[in-house]
Amino acid sequence: MTSSQNPPSEKTMIEALLQLLAPRSNWTVLTGAGISTGSGIPDYRDARGAWKRPAPVTLQEFMGGLPVRQRYWARSLIGWPVFQQARPNAAHLALAKLEHLGRLAQLITQNVDGLHQQAGSHRVVDLHGRLDTVLCMQCARRWPRADWQAALQHANPRWQTLQASAAPDGDADLEGVDFSAFEVPPCPHCGGIVKPDVVFYGENVPVARVRSAMECLERSDALLIVGSSLMVYSGLRFVHAAKARRIPIAAINLGVTRADAELDVKLHAPCDEALALLIRQLESVEPA
Repeated sequence: MTSSQNPPSEKTMIEALLQLLAPRSNWTVLTGAGISTGSGIPDYRDARGAWKRPAPVTLQEFMGGLPVRQRYWARSLIGWPVFQQARPNAAHLALAKLEHLGRLAQLITQNVDGLHQQAGSHRVVDLHGRLDTVLCMQCARRWPRADWQAALQHANPRWQTLQASAAPDGDADLEGVDFSAFEVPPCPHCGGIVKPDVVFYGENVPVARVRSAMECLERSDALLIVGSSLMVYSGLRFVHAAKARRIPIAAINLGVTRADAELDVKLHAPCDEALALLIRQLESVEPA
């Protein structure tokens, strides 16, 4: 094992990553917030895995009081246009290319931005849902976030002129205002509480979604983590499952992960640069 005084070079680690992945053609890839920062979407954690900002709202808080929902939707009203304009970056495009090359069995993402699909990936499991859809907690109807944005704007015309910096998950750092004046419309179908169709903290990932991802992982021959600290169990569970199956586990991440001790290879590098280099190396060893 290499000592901390003499860490392996990036070239050495990309060679180790290539050696681990190149003989295998049925990968599961798990992505996190680090892959979307290059698209202008901030992340929550720093390189040590600690919170950069207050933890996001929990499901219990959101459902438990109107003031929390007013604050959430007011910030979301301002932040959504920025989030909606985000486009795939080179890392998203690289993973789509790896799928096209026949390397990826599935892509599991902890992100809610839909950028993998925009980049051309098809075998995507949106583990935590999608922010471009909203859900009624009473009648279970779903409809586009764009329609809900229009409803929020109609109910709160004065709020549209407020400015705030973008924050993770489509909200904005809107502070110093009286959120009690913000009107949250009810579900237009039944009058119930509307939430984004994403998994909040304190909420379980749907069992069927996890089962589907696990079944594909069981048919995979490698697990590659890209841009995730794995600090939440919803992602870490796939590392544990891969470890139990004794398939190799690699990671590309700037900073610590909760599974560092379980990784076979870890590349400390930007996601886009590392994936581009990995593709070039794979193409160079592919048979003509």
